[in-house]
Amino acid sequence: MPDTSAETILVEAFPAARPSLRLAVVTETWPPEINGVSLTLSRLVQGLRARNHEVQLVRPRQTREDAARSDPGFHEVLMRGMPIPRYPELKLGLPGKGALVRAWTLRRPDLVHIATEGPLGWSALQAARRLRLPVTSDFRTNFHAYSQHYGVGWLKTPIVAYLRKFHNLTRCTMVPTQSLRAELQAIGFRNVSVVARGVDTQRFNPARRSAELRASWGAGDGSLVMVAVGRLAAEKNLGVVLQAYEAMRAQNPDVKLVFVGDGPQRAALRQRCPEAVFAGMRRDEDLAAHYASADLFAFASLTETFGNVTIEALASGLPVLAFDTAAAGDWVRGGHNGWLLPVDDEAAFARQAALLARDPALVRAAASQARAQVAALDWRHIAGQVEGIFLQTVGWPHALPDSWSPSLAL
Repeated sequence: MPDTSAETILVEAFPAARPSLRLAVVTETWPPEINGVSLTLSRLVQGLRARNHEVQLVRPRQTREDAARSDPGFHEVLMRGMPIPRYPELKLGLPGKGALVRAWTLRRPDLVHIATEGPLGWSALQAARRLRLPVTSDFRTNFHAYSQHYGVGWLKTPIVAYLRKFHNLTRCTMVPTQSLRAELQAIGFRNVSVVARGVDTQRFNPARRSAELRASWGAGDGSLVMVAVGRLAAEKNLGVVLQAYEAMRAQNPDVKLVFVGDGPQRAALRQRCPEAVFAGMRRDEDLAAHYASADLFAFASLTETFGNVTIEALASGLPVLAFDTAAAGDWVRGGHNGWLLPVDDEAAFARQAALLARDPALVRAAASQARAQVAALDWRHIAGQVEGIFLQTVGWPHALPDSWSPSLAL
């Protein structure tokens, strides 16, 4: 009988297969609704599906004819909803804890991710806790900041208390900026991680600039066009944009102002500034052309958790004029690809706008640097970051292969 005691035994290590999670994603807004939450969440879900995860989307029914989609690796659960006051095109999910307990008992997800904190989100949180499912969440909308713009500022304290309780019952709250994480941690939020938003740099691209579109605005090659993109509503602080435009016109009569979007303040804005262009709601490549055909992006909102329009403008080659907060605070380098003003200093916003109108060469120089700052914000990378948080939350694995271990914070 041969002696094998001295023979070398080789043991080959086979790495574990890439995990595939069953994810329940709960949101009260989804395309075709147009807002930052629905659009970014849609891109994130696409990215997660591309990484081999199965997604169950729980959302309110948007119309009576709305039917649940069911595709390989993706299916929808439609819940009851009602129009949101002042935002009738959006739906507020109604409570549905019992329905979710039944659905998740029959088809148990590995993790529940809640994107919005309305009644449907709260029901999902309670259902998941009853079934002992791990839960993560997004902090996507500053409801507590919005309250002061709608005459209910007295609700700010109870709203903050509710949001803190909601998110602290989840294992991780994802926020898009370092400044928002610091703000939330200072008021008692725990387990907050930063995951940036992505941008479609193929769609939002300086190459979409259109001389024909500029001409329709009454702008020539030498005109300075300032664009504001977003909902025309009180919380967007658009009075500051009008003040900036008026200061610019005092320095340079060949300045144009274009509003892209719609909302309850459209009539008031048109009455105050009849010479402005109101382009209405724009989508996809048409929206991208409106960005790229302008010269300067103005964003005066102080209520954003992020402000997707900021990075869309930068990707389109537009320097940004904004207050030093949200996405602008993280992605605009003052004097390089835009200009940041102290929060709430409206006079400084107008002064800087006037300076740019007086010397348009400053705008052209910043435009040449705008896109480079956000070129790496690819949605595939963002999906990888979120995947990393999900895997850590469910405890698989303790050590991911270096080749695809995502960073959890920017």
